Amino acid sequence: MSSQDQSNSEPMKYALLGKDTSTNEEKLEKFTGEVNWSYLRPHYQSGVLFFVDPSLPLQHVGAAIAADELGRVKDWMKTGDIVKIASLHAAQWEGSETVFEALVVSPFVLCRPVG
Repeated sequence: MSSQDQSNSEPMKYALLGKDTSTNEEKLEKFTGEVNWSYLRPHYQSGVLFFVDPSLPLQHVGAAIAADELGRVKDWMKTGDIVKIASLHAAQWEGSETVFEALVVSPFVLCRPVG
């Protein structure tokens, strides 16, 4: 294309194809699933894996993180309802057949054993 053709044409428009119009709740549901420890291990090694107490709905915690509700998240951490996965937990799950419910709220991953 010649420089004259470029100057007469409309500028290129950039947009994400297939823009996600889902609600936050739908997005949280989409990024929730059951996984094994081998899926979670790299997130643990990166320091972004957190255990969520079964008394809290995973999506509620994820929504609070996504909405940057720092006070609420800190309160859950103080009470132990959210705990950063430590080496003791990782050692327990390494080589196990444990299945986890997990939710990705980038850059964090929330999890808890199923059953």
